[in-house]
Amino acid sequence: QVQLVESGGGLVQAGGSLRLSCVASGSIFSINDMGWYRQAPGKQRELVATITSGNSTNYADSVKGRFTISRDNAKNTAYLQMNSLKPEDTAAYYCNAYIKPPYRRSYSNYWGQGTQVTVSS
Repeated sequence: QVQLVESGGGLVQAGGSLRLSCVASGSIFSINDMGWYRQAPGKQRELVATITSGNSTNYADSVKGRFTISRDNAKNTAYLQMNSLKPEDTAAYYCNAYIKPPYRRSYSNYWGQGTQVTVSS
């Protein structure tokens, strides 16, 4: 069994910062790409940022220069540092990861339960 658990969400004023964490736990042999997605009410889930096992990163244009994704492979953890937050960043943020359990030959895709980020104007 594999779980992804996010934390760090909350209410912040525009211009403020938050740091999200995503911890993968359970039967893990290796973790490939990890990423953060978000979904605002009435909108589709969208990519925020991804990071490969080799630390190559990719960002949505809307967050470039403000958000930074990173990971600690020893802790099976991904982070999302969010600076200069805007009201339009308000959404539920979800962690995503491709994880290979020891009992499988291939990677499977896992999602966390989400953490709410609310940015007030």
